[in-house]
Amino acid sequence: MSKTLILNSKQIEQKINRIAYEIYENNYDENYIVIAGICGNGYLLAKRIVEVLESISPLKVKLIEIVLDKKNPLAKEIEISMTDKELKNKVIILVDDVLNSGKTLIFGAKPFLSMPVKRLTTAILLDRGHNRYPIKADFVGLSLSTTLQEHITVEINKKGNEVVYLS
Repeated sequence: MSKTLILNSKQIEQKINRIAYEIYENNYDENYIVIAGICGNGYLLAKRIVEVLESISPLKVKLIEIVLDKKNPLAKEIEISMTDKELKNKVIILVDDVLNSGKTLIFGAKPFLSMPVKRLTTAILLDRGHNRYPIKADFVGLSLSTTLQEHITVEINKKGNEVVYLS
């Protein structure tokens, strides 16, 4: 199976920087925002976005992780590392690496739907555009048209060695 390089490390860094600037531009009047990364690559991406936000803005940013079973999100309770009281009336940006069908993102948003948050938006490194669920990406690094048979691999574990492949 052949792999095609979609984004190299420098390009991923540029996408992360642009997403962080867009988040800041849309939330410049806020004192405090919450960046919620979906476990795995979503959380690693969220961590990188937080680093950039803290270096470019005076915003107070809280990073939290959303833990869910991506293959079977109904199998167990979705966990978030912050209480409902702490999230009340906060701006929340939900982060994941790839938006394919929207299933992971919509289940990642589920815990926030039962609390009075100020605003809930989403940030995605790569949007494939095969949405089957009513959720969209507000901040997108790259939109890429793919077939359903193609697979996107995101390796974002070590800064400087990140890549995105299409296979």
